[in-house]
Amino acid sequence: MKTINLSAVYVMWLREMKKFMRSKSMIAGSLVTPLLFLTFFGFGFGSMQIGGGSGSSGVSYIQFLIPGIIGMALLFSSTFAGLTVLLDREFGFLKEIMVAPVSRISIVLGRTAGAITTGLIQALLILGLSLLFQFRAIGIASLLLAIVFMVLTATAFIGMGLIFASKMRDPRGFNLIVNFIIFPLFFLSGALFPLQNLPEAVRAISYADPLTYGVDGMRFALIGVSAFPLWLDFGVLLGLSGLMVFLGAWFFEKSESV
Repeated sequence: MKTINLSAVYVMWLREMKKFMRSKSMIAGSLVTPLLFLTFFGFGFGSMQIGGGSGSSGVSYIQFLIPGIIGMALLFSSTFAGLTVLLDREFGFLKEIMVAPVSRISIVLGRTAGAITTGLIQALLILGLSLLFQFRAIGIASLLLAIVFMVLTATAFIGMGLIFASKMRDPRGFNLIVNFIIFPLFFLSGALFPLQNLPEAVRAISYADPLTYGVDGMRFALIGVSAFPLWLDFGVLLGLSGLMVFLGAWFFEKSESV
């Protein structure tokens, strides 16, 4: 059994954090698209009331939208975390860490922890900015529950990004493939509209979307609205995040550094 080197995990986490904190344009860019969605969709449909689902009576559209936008930010930032693997391969850094005397699972866990942390920072920044859109303040318990769903959502899609990055060599091809996949995942998740508004056949497909359960769980934590029981959201996300990280680590283990 391969051991986990905590020092290697920490170093990889610290590297991801330093890259994120030094890139002011990355931080600003990660907030621009969510703010545009909140501004145009939120104010454009702000007078709508959302019906259906548990506890959704009297919920304004902008309140309903904010957890979905947080889910969108986590989806994009987490999935594209796999792009760093391709860039490291292109510039030779991946080859250097692959020959280091540490297990590859330690490298994967460090990268995953770093991507989770940066995704969580972006999500909390969006949550803070949502107060400008008259989003109601929440208690500590609700915030902690929302953070649990943020972490699980980020973990699931980081694993997916690692799977694609481990099987590909071209960063441009990675962008094209991932964009082709994540936009349907986003629109099918119920981030922008209630799931019951979808045709029955399309709704059935949305139930296979991991982001559906992440958005629904965050929505329950932040505004008390949910399409599914909380235990179902948590259980499905926990299982999927564990599976995705396992597969991401397995594919990364099998990949070549050059």
